[in-house]
Amino acid sequence: MIFGGGQERGKRPGTENPAAVVGMAVALKDACETMAAEMPRVAALRDKLIDGLSAIPKSRLNGHPSLRLPGNVNFAFEGVEGESLLLYLDAKGIAASSGSACTSGSLDPSHVLLAIGLPHEVAHGSLRLSLSHDRATEDVDYILAEVPAIVAKLRESSPVWERMMKEEQE
Repeated sequence: MIFGGGQERGKRPGTENPAAVVGMAVALKDACETMAAEMPRVAALRDKLIDGLSAIPKSRLNGHPSLRLPGNVNFAFEGVEGESLLLYLDAKGIAASSGSACTSGSLDPSHVLLAIGLPHEVAHGSLRLSLSHDRATEDVDYILAEVPAIVAKLRESSPVWERMMKEEQE
């Protein structure tokens, strides 16, 4: 993939970055030392976020409720377009994604959500939030104060939501 240079006995060109190697080692050491204490705290924040987002009508937690990473929450909101949701969240200072990290920038819904049987329009309204050691209860409270109102606002102008509600009444 990379050509030129005779470093590493001809395996690849370039020189190692010792400062980055040492920095990574220090970061890993710090993460390993704090992981046992931080992961239960982060998991509690995740569970609070899951409980709060579950209260939104026609919302769905994607994935197992407890057998999941401590800092990961993925929800689908029926009748909501994912990119619009992200724009509103961004305007409120909330960083999120509507797909997996490996498909960032794609407008297509997650192939995993489609594979587990979510309809295209539901998978397209997915929201992925990540939590880490530097998040606090106040951050989760802020998200829980903003997301329901944004979902409601988007549903007001959603033809998909309107059709779903009409079909439900029939």
